[in-house]
Amino acid sequence: MKAVILAGGSGTRLWPLSTKEAPKQFQNLTSNKSMLEETIDRLDFLKSDDIYISINNEHADLVRKLLGRKILEKNIIIEPAVRDTAPCIGFAATIIANQHPEEVMCVIYADHLIKDKKEFQEKLKIAEQIAIEKNTLNIIEVQAKEPDTNYGYVKLEALDEKRSNTEIYLLNHFVEKPDLESAKKFVESGNYLWNTGMYVWKAKTLLDHYKNLKPEIYSSLMEIAKTIGTKNEKETISKIYPEIEKISIDYAIMEKVDPKEIRIIKANLGWSDIGNWEAIYNELAKYPGENIERGQTRLLDCKGCITYSDNNKVLAAIGLEDIVIIDTKDGILVCKKKDAKRIKEIL
Repeated sequence: MKAVILAGGSGTRLWPLSTKEAPKQFQNLTSNKSMLEETIDRLDFLKSDDIYISINNEHADLVRKLLGRKILEKNIIIEPAVRDTAPCIGFAATIIANQHPEEVMCVIYADHLIKDKKEFQEKLKIAEQIAIEKNTLNIIEVQAKEPDTNYGYVKLEALDEKRSNTEIYLLNHFVEKPDLESAKKFVESGNYLWNTGMYVWKAKTLLDHYKNLKPEIYSSLMEIAKTIGTKNEKETISKIYPEIEKISIDYAIMEKVDPKEIRIIKANLGWSDIGNWEAIYNELAKYPGENIERGQTRLLDCKGCITYSDNNKVLAAIGLEDIVIIDTKDGILVCKKKDAKRIKEIL
């Protein structure tokens, strides 16, 4: 199996710690390691030669500096332009299929939290087996715990099989980020899972679907494939890639392919995309009302607050409840936890 880590996200909802120059995957949000380093660590059952990182050109040097020898230079896939996940994943599949025609690849995100490493690895291996045997497009999904309108959902069809107590389902359909009332119904039904975007498939199988469903993207990727390993590779990529349609893998492939070609692997990963400061608090707090602090912070009579000080000065707060205070060299954020998701309205 080859793993492709998508590390090109902007992470704007975690400003001011996460910025355009150093987005959240490069920050130490939930431990003393960056989220990208945590992602690498979860893949320790693979050899370094089997791990690829997809990154935009702006952050390529940051990846090299952060990871050093943990990732091979030849496995750093640099996008010359931001074109969303369909071109990005297709580009990675093209490179892998060119080098390893029958190889299975998994696609994971560098900025997602996964607490259960053992479960994560077990589900990847089961998905790999299914990809080899059935040539299906496989997604590792998790139970929707609460009516979150920031996540996409999948509705399950019939149970297809069980492997090592792991339930594998057929897909009914995908649901984009729903309104609150719909999300509540999804959770109550128990028949919907959060869409994590963790994919496992043969690189060749995926490209066959591009050929059928997105022939223009496929044609561009095949032009790039002709030059991989030649002196014209970089020039061709720089010329062709920025002109590829900007579209997500969900819109381009997953929502158009016959649902019978998709398998849903149900997992319990302790997963979150920690897309805002309230989400980080919810993941880190050991009990209701605990204060989460980092840096030089002094809290008096505070409850349920999250405070980050990365500015070499004391951050003090008195008598606050459920408040976010983030102080960095790039700015200061103060808001109620429940309003943390609105940061894009300011930025």
